[in-house]
Amino acid sequence: MLFLGELSLDGRINRVNGVLPLVIGLKESGFHKIILPIENIKEAALVQGVELYPANDLCSLINNFTNKEEISPYYSKRSIPQQEIHFKEDYAEVKGQETVKRAITVCCAGAHGLLFVGPPGAGKSMMAKRIPTVLPDMTYEECLEVTKVYSVAGELSEARPMIIQRPFRAPHHTISGASLAGGGSKPKPGEISLAHLGVLFLDEMPEFNRNVLELLRQPLEDHTITISRKEGSFTFPTDVMLVAASNPCKCGYFGDETHECTCTQTQINQYRSKLSGPLLDRIDVHLDIFPVSYKELEGYETQVCKSSADIRREVNEARKIQLKRYKTEGILFNSQLTNRLIDKYCTLDADGLELIRLAFQRYAFSARAHHKILKLARTIADLAGVECIQAVHLAEAIRYRTLDKRS
Repeated sequence: MLFLGELSLDGRINRVNGVLPLVIGLKESGFHKIILPIENIKEAALVQGVELYPANDLCSLINNFTNKEEISPYYSKRSIPQQEIHFKEDYAEVKGQETVKRAITVCCAGAHGLLFVGPPGAGKSMMAKRIPTVLPDMTYEECLEVTKVYSVAGELSEARPMIIQRPFRAPHHTISGASLAGGGSKPKPGEISLAHLGVLFLDEMPEFNRNVLELLRQPLEDHTITISRKEGSFTFPTDVMLVAASNPCKCGYFGDETHECTCTQTQINQYRSKLSGPLLDRIDVHLDIFPVSYKELEGYETQVCKSSADIRREVNEARKIQLKRYKTEGILFNSQLTNRLIDKYCTLDADGLELIRLAFQRYAFSARAHHKILKLARTIADLAGVECIQAVHLAEAIRYRTLDKRS
C-alpha cells in the first residue's frame, strides 16, 4: 500500500500535482493499493488495475487502520465523460475564404502544421481561432496522454479531472523561452507541451523573439522536448499542430492589390528573416490569405457556407481511416508518418511520380518538404475516401507550399 498527498499542519491531506503519471508508474512498480487526497481521486481513477482510497485527513486515516471507521475504495468507469461542447464561433459565419477553409480541413484531418501569410484584415486570426470547432474527437488513449501533461503542470482540478477536448494554446508574442518550451527550477511543461495532440497558435509569428521561436525546431521534429536540471532530465511530449499567422512585410501590405506597400526591399527581407528557413520548412502548409472582396460580402445574407459541424464530420471520417490504417504502427495520424511508413503508405502511380519529380526540380524542395507533401497528399486522399494517392491529391498538396515556390 502506498500513501500519496501533501499533509498540512492541521492534519488535512491536500491534493498534489502529477498524480496521474505517478499512479501509472506506481502500478507498473507493483503497487495496487493507493491512499490519496480526495481531490485527486477522479484523476487517478483513470488508471485501471489499482484500488484507490480517498482520504480527507490524517484522523480518518488513523480511524481506518484502528477499525473505528472504514475508507471505501473508489470505483470509476474507464470512459470519456459525455459532455456536449458548445462554441461561440462557427465557420458558417465566415463568407468567402473557401480555399482557406479547405486548407484548414486538410490540416485538422492529418494534424499538419499551417502558416497563414496575409495583410491586416484578411482574417488570419479569425480563421485560426475557429479551428477548435473542427478538431477531431479524441480517443480515450489521447485523452489520457494529454491529461498526464496537465496533471504534471498542475492544471487539473476536481471539477476537471480529465482533458476531453483537444488543447488550443495561443501564447502572446512576449512569451519567454521557458514558458514556451518548459522549464523552471522544478521543470514544468511549457505551452508546446500543453498543446500536445492539439493546436499551438502563434499569432503575429515574426513578433516573437527569434531565439524563442528557434526553440521549437527540435520539438516539432522529434515530438518531445527534454529539459535538464541538476535533479535530472525531464522529457515532455510535444506532438502539436502548429498554426501561425504572419504579415508579408513590416507594414503588412506587400502584394496587396488594394494598399500600397511602404517597405523597402531591405525592410521586407529583414522582416521575413525573423522566421528562419529551417523553422518554416517544418510547417506543412504555407497559405497566402487575402481580404474578402465586396462581391463576396455583398451576398452575405443569402450565401450558404459550410458550417463547422460539416467540416468536423469530414475531419472525423478521415481520422477514423487513419486510426484503422495505423493501429499496428504505433501512430495516430498522417503527420506522424516516418520515412519508412511514407514508403509503405504513400505510394504514387506513374502520373504522381512524374508530377512530384517536376515539382521537385522546379521549386527545389528540400527532402523534408518532399516528405511533407506526400503526407499532405495522403490526408487529401483520405478526405476523398480513396486508398490510392492520385495526381490530383498530389497537385493540391504541392499548391500548399507557397513559400517554397516564392523563394
